[in-house]
Amino acid sequence: MGLFDFLTGTKRPKAGVTAVAPEALKQAILAVNRDSAPFRIFLSDEPGVDLVAEWKIVDAKWYEIFAKAGLKKTFAIKMRLDEDKREVRAVDEEYSVEWRAGIPSLSLAVSGFRGQKSEVSFGAAYAFTEEFKPGQVYNYRFNSSELKNPLREAVLANGWSWRGVAFGKL
Repeated sequence: MGLFDFLTGTKRPKAGVTAVAPEALKQAILAVNRDSAPFRIFLSDEPGVDLVAEWKIVDAKWYEIFAKAGLKKTFAIKMRLDEDKREVRAVDEEYSVEWRAGIPSLSLAVSGFRGQKSEVSFGAAYAFTEEFKPGQVYNYRFNSSELKNPLREAVLANGWSWRGVAFGKL
């Protein structure tokens, strides 16, 4: 274990787990995708980035939920496979979200956050329902670990290390 591993969220696979080929690892990470999840993982065409995981904030099925939650910031996890070290280097990038008539508009955060982040947003609203009775209109909870933990588990299960990057090159 490295000196700053606890700060960056760096994890190593259990002893005896054989590292798979890079393409097999990409497929294992992409397999974390599921229709019911509020996030998506895809292959990136950005130079130096192999995969990206992000909240489905612009997905028609999900943006109403995110809008009701009043989400002001969202983030993406950018990943690069380092074949020589058998590690996935990951960085979180934060974005500001503006809602216009219930439609999300994304822009890079002015703060320019880049590094490792853990964030939890939750809430509920109560009002009169369609039956004209008081009740819960919506209830939400978004936790960045819901996105990051399955990715990290897929990487470790396939014999690669997960290295969180806060400074330096992805």
